[in-house]
Amino acid sequence: MSDHSEERATMIAAGDLQEFVPRGREHCRRHPGAHNLQPRELQPASELCSSDGAAGLVGSLREVTIHERQRESWQLRKGVSDFGEEVDYDEELYVASNMVIWSKGSKSEASAAYKAFSVDSPVLQALWCDFTIQQEKSDSADEIVQKCVCILQSSCVNVHSIDGKDYIAALPFQVANIWPTKFGLLLERSGSSHEVPPSPPREPLPTMFSMLHPLDEITPLVCKSGGVFGSARVQYVADYTLRIVFVNAEPSIVMTYDTVQSLHTVWALRKVKPEEQNMVLKFSEQLGTPQNVAASSSLTAQLRSLSKGDSPMASPFQNYSSIHSQSRSVSSPSMQSRSPSISNMAALSRSHSPALGVHSFSGVQRFNSSGNVQSPRRHSITHSPESTCSDSFLVTETEPIVPELCIDHLWTEAITKMREKNSQASKVFITTDLCGQKFLCFLVESQLQLRCVKFQESNDKSQLIFGSVTNIQAKDAAPVQGVDTLLVLEGSGNLVLYSGIVRVGKVFIPGLPAPSLTMSNQMPRPSTPLDSVSTPSKTLNKHLGALEESMLLSPVAELRDSSKLHDSTYVEDCTFQQHGTFIHALRDPVHNRVTLELSSNTMVRITIPEIATSELVKTCLQGVKAILPKEIAVQMLVKWYNAYNAPGGPSYRLEWNLFVTCLMNMMGYNTEKLTWTRNLNVGGSPSPVSAPKKARPSETGSDEDWEYLLSSDYHRNFESHPLSKVLGLDPLEVLAPKDDFLQSLSLDYSTLLFTHIPAIFFVLHLVYEEFKLNLLMGEENRLLVVLLVQLARDLKLEAYIDYYYRDYPALVKSSGQTCIIDQGFMHHPAFFSAEPPSIFQWLSSCLKGGRVQPYPYLPGICDRSKLVILSVALYILGDESAVSNEASPYLYKITSGNDALICCFGHSTSISSLAEKLIIWLTNIGFTLRDLETLPFGVALPIRDAIYYCREQPASDWPEAVCVLIGRQDLSKQACEGNLLKSKSVMLSSDSPPGAESEEDEDGMNNMNDEVMSLIWSKDLRVQEVRRLLQSARPVRVNVVQMPEASDHDFIEEKENRLLQLCQRTMALPVGRGMFTLFSYHPIPAEQLPIPKLNLTGRAPPRNSTVDLNSGNIDVPPNMACWASFHNGVAAGLKIAPASRIDSSWIIYNKPKNAEQANEYAGFLMALGLSGHLTKLATLNIHDYLTKGHEMTSIGLLLGVSAAKLGTMDMAITRLLSIHIPALLPPTSTELDVPHNVQVAAVIGIGLVYQGTAHRHTAEVLLAEIGRPPGPEMEYCTDRESYSLASGLALGMVCLGHGSNLIGMSDLNVPEQLYQYMVGGHRRFQAGMHREKHKSPSYQIKEGDTINVDVTCPGATLAFAMIYLKTNNRSIADWLQAPDTMYLLDFVKPEFLLLRTLARCLILWDDIMPSTEWVDSNVPQIIRENSIPLHATELPSSEDLSLETLMQAHVYIIAGACLSLGFRFAGSENKAAFNCLDKYATDFLKSLSAPTASIIGHYNLETCLSVLLLSLAMVVAGSGNLKVLQLCRFMHKKTGGEMNYGFHLAHHMALGLLFLGGGRYSLSTSNSSIAALLCALYPHFPVHSTDNRYHLQALRHLYVLAADPRLLIPVDVDSNTPCYALIEVTFKGTQWYAETTEEMMAPTLLPELHLLKQIRVKGPRYWELLIDLSNETNHLKSILSKGGVLYVKLRAGQLSYKEDPMGWRSFSAQTITHGNEARSFKAVRRLERGEMSETFELGQIKLVLEFFNSRCHQGRMSRNPNRGLFMNSEFLPVMKCTIDKALDQWLQAGGDVCLRSYLSRQLKDESQQNMLACFLVYHSVPLPGQLAAGGLEGITNFSEMLLKFKQWNVLVRALLRLAPVLLKNPQSMVL
Repeated sequence: MSDHSEERATMIAAGDLQEFVPRGREHCRRHPGAHNLQPRELQPASELCSSDGAAGLVGSLREVTIHERQRESWQLRKGVSDFGEEVDYDEELYVASNMVIWSKGSKSEASAAYKAFSVDSPVLQALWCDFTIQQEKSDSADEIVQKCVCILQSSCVNVHSIDGKDYIAALPFQVANIWPTKFGLLLERSGSSHEVPPSPPREPLPTMFSMLHPLDEITPLVCKSGGVFGSARVQYVADYTLRIVFVNAEPSIVMTYDTVQSLHTVWALRKVKPEEQNMVLKFSEQLGTPQNVAASSSLTAQLRSLSKGDSPMASPFQNYSSIHSQSRSVSSPSMQSRSPSISNMAALSRSHSPALGVHSFSGVQRFNSSGNVQSPRRHSITHSPESTCSDSFLVTETEPIVPELCIDHLWTEAITKMREKNSQASKVFITTDLCGQKFLCFLVESQLQLRCVKFQESNDKSQLIFGSVTNIQAKDAAPVQGVDTLLVLEGSGNLVLYSGIVRVGKVFIPGLPAPSLTMSNQMPRPSTPLDSVSTPSKTLNKHLGALEESMLLSPVAELRDSSKLHDSTYVEDCTFQQHGTFIHALRDPVHNRVTLELSSNTMVRITIPEIATSELVKTCLQGVKAILPKEIAVQMLVKWYNAYNAPGGPSYRLEWNLFVTCLMNMMGYNTEKLTWTRNLNVGGSPSPVSAPKKARPSETGSDEDWEYLLSSDYHRNFESHPLSKVLGLDPLEVLAPKDDFLQSLSLDYSTLLFTHIPAIFFVLHLVYEEFKLNLLMGEENRLLVVLLVQLARDLKLEAYIDYYYRDYPALVKSSGQTCIIDQGFMHHPAFFSAEPPSIFQWLSSCLKGGRVQPYPYLPGICDRSKLVILSVALYILGDESAVSNEASPYLYKITSGNDALICCFGHSTSISSLAEKLIIWLTNIGFTLRDLETLPFGVALPIRDAIYYCREQPASDWPEAVCVLIGRQDLSKQACEGNLLKSKSVMLSSDSPPGAESEEDEDGMNNMNDEVMSLIWSKDLRVQEVRRLLQSARPVRVNVVQMPEASDHDFIEEKENRLLQLCQRTMALPVGRGMFTLFSYHPIPAEQLPIPKLNLTGRAPPRNSTVDLNSGNIDVPPNMACWASFHNGVAAGLKIAPASRIDSSWIIYNKPKNAEQANEYAGFLMALGLSGHLTKLATLNIHDYLTKGHEMTSIGLLLGVSAAKLGTMDMAITRLLSIHIPALLPPTSTELDVPHNVQVAAVIGIGLVYQGTAHRHTAEVLLAEIGRPPGPEMEYCTDRESYSLASGLALGMVCLGHGSNLIGMSDLNVPEQLYQYMVGGHRRFQAGMHREKHKSPSYQIKEGDTINVDVTCPGATLAFAMIYLKTNNRSIADWLQAPDTMYLLDFVKPEFLLLRTLARCLILWDDIMPSTEWVDSNVPQIIRENSIPLHATELPSSEDLSLETLMQAHVYIIAGACLSLGFRFAGSENKAAFNCLDKYATDFLKSLSAPTASIIGHYNLETCLSVLLLSLAMVVAGSGNLKVLQLCRFMHKKTGGEMNYGFHLAHHMALGLLFLGGGRYSLSTSNSSIAALLCALYPHFPVHSTDNRYHLQALRHLYVLAADPRLLIPVDVDSNTPCYALIEVTFKGTQWYAETTEEMMAPTLLPELHLLKQIRVKGPRYWELLIDLSNETNHLKSILSKGGVLYVKLRAGQLSYKEDPMGWRSFSAQTITHGNEARSFKAVRRLERGEMSETFELGQIKLVLEFFNSRCHQGRMSRNPNRGLFMNSEFLPVMKCTIDKALDQWLQAGGDVCLRSYLSRQLKDESQQNMLACFLVYHSVPLPGQLAAGGLEGITNFSEMLLKFKQWNVLVRALLRLAPVLLKNPQSMVL
């Protein structure tokens, strides 16, 4: 009993006392939902009904009314930061009436409201719950955890996730309680206690349900329990007597209470297995007769109909039995036993609705939907049980609800005789004791008992095994998880701390009086209104039901009745409480904080102190705990905890001293008599036993202090100081301690830890070794070594003492006070070794190539040791299995038993080199750069070497953590940020600076990324020039000089005519601007997209007067700006990047209010389609737009939607387009009046949607449409050319590149039909269903039976080009050859020759050569021979041949060949192609002013020049070539004469292509791109702005489909800014060139990716990076599509190319930090001066030298001689020589004597000790004991010595120094 009384006497001081008020209460008061009412008015009416008599008392309660207290509740939990890690503050969820307040702490403030939720009806319960969402897409079982708050109301559960998603789940029944589980929510259906089975027995409904996600159905819970004959049975939980009292997530268990048997049961909660689901569903089907099944399914059907959204109504005349009267139970007697009953309600659905107070089955009163209440059919079901269901519900549509969770029975408490009726646990929790044993504790308040059940996992982790129950008398209890204890409130009012079921001690709370026994005996249970607070820990009091309430011991029940408020007992209690304050409940335990409810109606929050604060003490305790048997470990920890946390306990500084004293006392030492421990106690309390009685020591001091100072090391060092000699100070006589200093002390072997001293010593040694591997723990190791030396000395372990001496020669004295230990009682564990395990020696022998023993390792303590050992085993020894094997031969695990287990952990991966394997393994176990920095530099060297190797040659697919570890943040950022690039990140935004003038803001080009463009074109201002040329938002300058003879009116007209000319150019600008700003902007979803104004006014100098076209002076074409506005809208819409987040609502939000902007909005819609955003527009909205009948909107929308669905054959879009194409409608359908341009757009749309599919029906219709004849009544008579061309282009797209492989189309004779359309001939008979339409010819157009070639030729020619694209089909190409006789030439329009030549060249793709010879070879011989040069000065006089025909044919054929050259080399920047095209462009430009221009015609020359300009721009697309820019600028200035709208359009499209997407995009040469470019660059340009006769203007924007992001922008990962970097691009070999490599300076446009083999970022300034494209190009494609950002990292000591273009300022720096070299150098300097008091740094230098001499490192260097040196090569030899020299000098100066005396174990001279230790460490000298045992006596010469020393792996250089000492005569060194 002495132990117990000792424990009684001890007390534990709790931390600070703080008054506790729930944070939410204050917030609720201020919350707008409360309307600032007084507390009394806050109550709902139902609660106010009885408060009249108590009005005075209610008003007098200071804080809040009783009623409000009853309604409020809250729960706390440990704070979780946004990233998911735990933080040290609490979170609170507070509920009051219909509000829920979630408060959180933060680093800056204690607690603040984080979120507040208000709901419609009072909140019954609120809780935190995590839902897991299975990832469907990925194969692996990734789960996303959604953290949510669930709020239970009477009819629904509101779920709010922290990422902003809100759900409302309707409840199909009234819920008594909801519980959060690992899987989701558990719901308990409320069934009142008198729901007794009625007389006809029937299946009860399930009582417990689960909801795994707010969107999932609520499903019944099933339970699996052993049946009578032992067979496991699966059934629904339908027992209304089972109440859930506790649910836990880890381990996933549920605790229930059986109200009839008064027993608690624990169940495991898990997911249902498929076979169990089947069993339940089958079982319920077998149970019922067919009628029964029909009835239950009718119920399901009815429930489901309710859940489809009908409003539930209450029907009083309908109850449960009427529907279910047929469900007779056909179960055996055993099934009717008192186990959770089986239910045949497999078909129960989530759609019951809450009951309205009737106590039968509480869901059915509201089953019927509103429509059915009065229906006779409904009555028939209600009143006639025999009626079948066929006339009321469809049975077939119901399906049973599949259960999702299952509970397995684990444990039920034993039945006792004295079982009280109401012994339901009011509080349940799981606690862990100090040794990690788990207990399930439940508080039975009625018996004032806390019952604790110990449980543990079975060996295979599959189930939990429960032990016996221990009862602790308790009024209340709470777990203290942070300290692994629990707090118990005893009946007497004392607070006691327990660890598991072991009593630790009373808790002393400063500021609260301790309860005196007399008072607490008189007290009944303190009764206060506070008891009735409904909290999560007591949620059940409220729900016990009316019957049981009277039996509650708690006075809460009586207090609810206001008539008893004035009762005398209550008044007595109140007066009684004034005598003192008592704790009467505990609540809200979080980590190590807990709230005490006091009798004075207040709450205080206390902190239970930690078990230790210093890292050293914590680790030592952890280690000792792991090695001791559990019972002893708990006792040891309890003693320490009492000593440490006594009132007035130690400060942080003294914690170690207290620990040493406490530990040694428990080992049996008398710390009062042992000198150094007594000195420890000068500042602290002498022993743990007397600690609590004594307050903090006095500050004045005593005599002992002086004696302590005299005997200290400091005093000894001072006495030997030269200064004391100079001053002539007498040495002070140290008083010998009065007590027995010299006599040896013996240990008390009856103490707790005496027998375990060797085990504890060994563990503390391992801790010491572990701390050596952490540079931050040096100070702790100096403290620890003193304790270790004392223990080693007493255990007579010479090897250990010598080992510590070598580490800390200054701290370890040779002599000291030893104690006698009786070794007989000792327990020597199996793992104890006589040789001290040393991590540094282990590494050293690895590096020298010796054999290594397994290193002892304690899990959880020696983690660094394990990491270092396995790293070295892998990297130095080259053993790949070291980290991938299950068991490692390099470690053995120590346990508290006697067996030594081999450590195991696994990770498998296949990596090429050891360095990579090491780095990836380190990352997988969570090793970071911070850990690397705290490793000693010698130990970290192999890891740093591997990092250095990997940094040089990284793989592009390494995970982010690996890249961070090897210092390649460029790779890690690339991996994680590739998908996050939005406007505001590195690249893609460049809003103009705030100071920019406002007019610039509206030109539509202000969101370009200037930072990147200034890198690409750094030398000049070409970007500003392009912006000036393309801006259309400002008035143009109208420069007209007034002639003297012109009147003012004429002058005004002249100015307006000039303005009209200039407007032709202004209206053509937006198409080019759209190209320039392509995909450069991410819109803000809350703002409309700014569309710049199209300004068609002018300003006339000198007065800057406005010139306007609307003055009426001149005739202006109607609707002139119609298409220009459309193009302006497209240009604005194309700025939106494809990666922007926009949705249907934003697109509609941009709809303009006024009708003038409808054209721009139509263009905006088309642009969204081209960038793929239109797929988000709802079908409803698309139809809404089309029904408006606005022509432009229809064109934009149809083209946009089709482009967005390119090549998908989407049926919905096909239907949409077919309505607008009469040929695709059935012949009997109504003739729709579709505008001609909309038909053209729809035909092209069909081509886009079916692109490349070779869809037969579509192709057949389109083929016929090329030659659609004009019909009667003016149908199809105007602008027929554009429709025919569109059909040809669409046909070409559908059969794109299919050539002769047109499967299933041979009967259509596509090539022959097209040839006929191209050259003319008799019209064929119209096949197909539309032949009726074409019977009657047109009344207007007389074409006869022949094909009108002028209409059909362009479409047919381009269809040829696209169908046979790149097929090199000679026979088709010959059909397209230009005619070679004058007679035939006269029959072909020169323009068509351009198209034929273009088509022929595209078919013979591989024959296109970038040379003038090839271009000329396309011209037929007759033209070549008879034509004259373009810029000939004289015209020939011969008139035999038509010169005009020849010249026109010549220029058009050349233009066609040049255009094909542009397509072939689009986006390639091919110099030969560029020079060739440039030559022809110059020729055409010159010929404009030559005499030949009159023969050819200006219009033809301008057309050809425009085609050449476009060809040039295609070749250098996106590159901003200066020559082409100058040419475009020259053409921009030409505004008079022949220059019409179409030519301006062509010139500015060329300019746009030149700067495509601001230099970020180029053109692709894929089939799809060429088709799009053929539509966009069709070489017949409109004559005026409304001209769509030959080609629909909207198609000019299809170039977007050919634009390809190809700009690679290096971004410096550290500064996050774009920079220059040298890259090396390797091209794959082709038939024209071998594999070649080119260097480029990025940012640069890459060639097309399919041509490339690899791209490498080259040194020397940046770390190299390789992107391999030989296998797949998706990685690079995704980089380019996300902005082209390639992160690069500047090497140390290098400057960027911008700061240092020539590389003259950059200097090379070493990669290893100079800090390590400097540190080692300082150590060497100290060694030279003889001031080394520790040998740690010397040991590290030795490891470095051994690493560089190691075989593995030498092998790596020889295999890879170019590998950069990791450490400065001159540095190591210098260090080595300096150390050798210093130690040799010491040897010669008398050190040899010292060394000899050490080896003979007679070391006396203490002055030499430090240098001796350095010598021993550096040369790895074996211990004297080893040498003695090694038989060195008879050695006479050096060769024998070499052989003997081989076993210790000592180097020869060390032996040379030892030989003179060991060999008797030094002369014998001669071999």
